[in-house]
Amino acid sequence: MGMDFVHLSTHTTYSLLQGLPSPKKLAAHIKQNGQPACAVTDSGNAFGAVDISKSFSGEGIQPIMGTQLTIWKDEQIPCGVVTLLAQNKQGWTNILRLISLSNLESPAEHRKAISLDQLLKHTEGVICLTGGARFGFLAPYLTKQHFDEAVSLTTQLKEAFGNRLYIELQRHELDIEQQTEPKFIELAERFEIPLVATNDCRFLTEGQEEAFDALVCIGESTTVDTTDRLSFNQHYATKSTEEMLELFADIPEATANTVAIAQRCGFYVEQIPVKEMFMPQWPVEEGMSVPDLLRKESEAGLAKRLEEHVFTPEMDDAEKEEKRQQYEARLKEELDIIINMGFDGYFIITSDFIKWAKEHDIPVGPGRGSGAGSLVAWSLLITDLDPLRWDLYFERFLNPDRVSLPDFDIDFCQDRRDEVIHYVQEKYGKEYVSQIITFGTLKARACIRDVGRVLQMSYGLVSRIAAFVPEVPNPPPIREVLDTDERLRAMVEEEEGVDKLLEIAMQLEGSLRHASTHAAGVIISDRPIADVCGLYNDSRSSMPATQLAMFDAEYSGLVKFDFLGLKTLTTIQQAIQITKKVTGDVVDIGQISLEDTKAYDMLCHGHTVGVFQIESAGMTDLTKRMQPQDMEAMSALVALYRPGPLGSGMVDDYIDVRHGKKEASYPHDILKPALLDTFGVPVYQEQIMRMARDLAGYTLGGADMLRRAMGKKKKEEMDKQRQLFVEGSAKEHSVPAEKADSIFDLMAVFAGYGFNKAHSMAYALISYQTAYLKAHYPLPFMAATMTLDKGNTDKLLRYKAELQRMDSDLLSPDVNASMLNFAVEDGKIRHALSAIKGAGEESMAQLIEEREQNGNYKTIWDLLERLTPQIMSKKNLEVLIKAGALDSLYPY
Repeated sequence: MGMDFVHLSTHTTYSLLQGLPSPKKLAAHIKQNGQPACAVTDSGNAFGAVDISKSFSGEGIQPIMGTQLTIWKDEQIPCGVVTLLAQNKQGWTNILRLISLSNLESPAEHRKAISLDQLLKHTEGVICLTGGARFGFLAPYLTKQHFDEAVSLTTQLKEAFGNRLYIELQRHELDIEQQTEPKFIELAERFEIPLVATNDCRFLTEGQEEAFDALVCIGESTTVDTTDRLSFNQHYATKSTEEMLELFADIPEATANTVAIAQRCGFYVEQIPVKEMFMPQWPVEEGMSVPDLLRKESEAGLAKRLEEHVFTPEMDDAEKEEKRQQYEARLKEELDIIINMGFDGYFIITSDFIKWAKEHDIPVGPGRGSGAGSLVAWSLLITDLDPLRWDLYFERFLNPDRVSLPDFDIDFCQDRRDEVIHYVQEKYGKEYVSQIITFGTLKARACIRDVGRVLQMSYGLVSRIAAFVPEVPNPPPIREVLDTDERLRAMVEEEEGVDKLLEIAMQLEGSLRHASTHAAGVIISDRPIADVCGLYNDSRSSMPATQLAMFDAEYSGLVKFDFLGLKTLTTIQQAIQITKKVTGDVVDIGQISLEDTKAYDMLCHGHTVGVFQIESAGMTDLTKRMQPQDMEAMSALVALYRPGPLGSGMVDDYIDVRHGKKEASYPHDILKPALLDTFGVPVYQEQIMRMARDLAGYTLGGADMLRRAMGKKKKEEMDKQRQLFVEGSAKEHSVPAEKADSIFDLMAVFAGYGFNKAHSMAYALISYQTAYLKAHYPLPFMAATMTLDKGNTDKLLRYKAELQRMDSDLLSPDVNASMLNFAVEDGKIRHALSAIKGAGEESMAQLIEEREQNGNYKTIWDLLERLTPQIMSKKNLEVLIKAGALDSLYPY
């Protein structure tokens, strides 16, 4: 029976509060029903395209890719939907283009809709179902006075889609369906258009309609008791084949045509191999390839880096040549891997926009993540860490044994990050650059509160129930809380309605609630992104986003670049600018000594307020215990302050050996060089890799695979790696199997705690830079720090206390002395006018501009006379008075 019907109108959670099941649950349900295929037609989007393709094909079900799009014809008749199904890749591309148009170009009065003309221009490879009686495009015209228009519209659809047009019939026991069905059939007969039976599936089974009703109310911001609202009965369940055949027993061709349509569709989203991803093309001169350009720029960049950062006046020519050969050999090795893996363009593109940022004085971070282990990246100015100096491994970033796309996370000054993204848009074209969508879900606490609201339950009662869910980053599911907390179970028994609330909340928990834009990810493509995954318009962003979330976008072949905004880079830049203004000193933060005693002594005394990464109480305490005096210690500080290392005792071991309270121990003499810098304690992932290389003869690529296996703790892979390690240790250094086994176990334990040294060293460098500025230019640094945190009253109070410790102080705001931001004044810091809550930054900027043009304000009346009410409203005035900013104007 299952081969006799296919669902062609289903909604998943990707319909955003208009569909309940996940693609995985829907696929399992379709399989259970014995149906061979299923179309997923989420409302106006392609958010779930990859999830749907993987979930359905994984269950052996043919996924049919589609959507329901809203079409508008004129102002008198309401918009209606059509169902669009992709026959092939071209059909899917056309559907994606239409989805993008509905998101980016729909008129204000027809939000997220396309015009009939737009639909008719994108029909190749697309099957069109006309929509049902309740929401369909043709349905509003199936009245006596509008039937001629229905005929006209059907004519246009027939001409555009030909034999790919179907008249859609639905039977949910609604009056409107019974009233319009004869007219649908009349149109079908008149134009010889086949009929097709669909069920507008919004949830899986009867009995879930109450939970789905609550979901709809959440989306509509209504309550279940609201009359005249959108609602769905039990017939919107995903029916079985038998149920659909019985429902349309009088029109058997309508159900038979669902199978015929499924047989006409043969497209779903398949993964694009890494080497075939849609990498943007880099223009090169005639006769030169992108790999040639990468080699040329890397070699030139390395030569400059060697002169500026590696060679010292004390080195003779022989020493310099030895260093040069060491670096050039590493560079060649990396370049060969990068080019053979096809990632040459990725490095060139990343280097280009970073160089552009630096040329335009936009601060860029020294690197983050494993990318800082690449010498090519250092040579191209992508990173600012010498990987050979700090013993960082390229294979931790890019590994030919594990082919995956390189991923540079780039920190930019948060105030100017958008300038870099704009540069990329202009260079590659706006159609080829977009941000990435991300989805918010109904998490346990919020879900309980939302359901309580739509059920109109007491706010206090719902709050008490929600409070049982721990307020942690990854809270347990509601079911687990209910099973483990006797107090909540008691409430279920004692309080009316609690059982219903939790039952519904558990069904809705995890549903997608809204779409927004990823904070950092930017796609750059070699083809219009709308053709690959469609585009989404986030009203809070100036640039469209992909319809697919990050990993799904990469699955589909799109290449992601991370543009992160880091406040500390802005702080450093502002501190340098203030320093130049106050002292005349020009600080090149990239050229400061990394062995500055004054900076380290300040940290060792625990004066860490404002210092990046290490100003918390726990980090300050660890800093005082560790007493860092070099960058290796700073890196270890960043790596060790995590729950795992702190709870394991390895931090205490590290500190005790560091301060000579105990002897360092090494698992084997061969491993001493790998563990020497961390006093015998494996702190970094890179150390695990080196231990495998030095003792068991692994390549660094193979050692990275070992590290990953240890981190994931998959028994089958661990057993395989253990055998390789034991055999390699015996072959390389005659290590007995029992000893090699014990070392492997030790490495496996520490692999669970190990941190990426490339990342910790990069962030340790930023920590050190902020410490250096604070130690040498304390007031400019504190002024910049306070400016960047001017909206955080708690932090400002802490900074004020720090100023007092430094024998300075925070001066009150003053309309005749304060600047827009915090500023250095006579050995103290003057409070910023823009930091006064409620003053208004634009108003304060204009107040200062008037003061600088025409002199100080003499009295309050002078102030009011010189500033318009738009600048100095009653509220602004009251705020300034309460802050003491007008005290200098008294007495009159």
